[in-house]
Amino acid sequence: MTTNQQGTKATIVAVGPGDNGFLTLKGRQAIEEADLVAGFETVLNVIKPFAGKAELCSMAYRDQEAVLDYAVGKVKDEGKSLVVCAWGDLNVSARELLDRVRRRVDHVELIPGISSVQIAMSRAGIYLEESVFITLHLRDGAGSALDELVHYLKEGQRNVILLPRPYDLMPASIAGDLIKAGVSGDRPMTVFQRLTHDDEQSWSGTVSECTAITAEFSDLSLMIFHRPQSDH
Repeated sequence: MTTNQQGTKATIVAVGPGDNGFLTLKGRQAIEEADLVAGFETVLNVIKPFAGKAELCSMAYRDQEAVLDYAVGKVKDEGKSLVVCAWGDLNVSARELLDRVRRRVDHVELIPGISSVQIAMSRAGIYLEESVFITLHLRDGAGSALDELVHYLKEGQRNVILLPRPYDLMPASIAGDLIKAGVSGDRPMTVFQRLTHDDEQSWSGTVSECTAITAEFSDLSLMIFHRPQSDH
């Protein structure tokens, strides 16, 4: 169903986990038709092949407000069409970006995508109905999220899927905090890095073994704590 909307509009497209083969057809069409496409540089690198006519508006954490102001200004003053791109799926750790766009325009169209969470579950052979998802990406409230993580790990009934927070709450330090909180060091776990990228990596072991890892993890990391009764 379509409606005639008055006022300014922006479309937010989730581009998937990294391989642009996971960009949806609807998302690709929106990017191909846009006058401006805004997003973080790493995200824009994914969709560049499809943004032939668009002005690319690259942003970083330090200037994202100014870049969005510029792009939305083009919408208001020149009637340009704007697509803002986000990693993965819009319902996984994209809330802050969505809020920034919504504050600036009258209408927002959302085009969901494929999340790294979905890819990780496929790689690990686990199912959403047997799992709990927790994210540490929000800058506020990480303490309560970590408490929730400890709760579900001690409960031991389901797999726990965790998005670490770059760069201060990452796998090795999280594993150490879990052991201090009384979580069994024998709990099996997997860390996926840069899912669907050419340099994708995975590591499997126990919580105790994870604490000993000294190598740096990618900011595109995802952790799965397998339920004890699983075959992992």
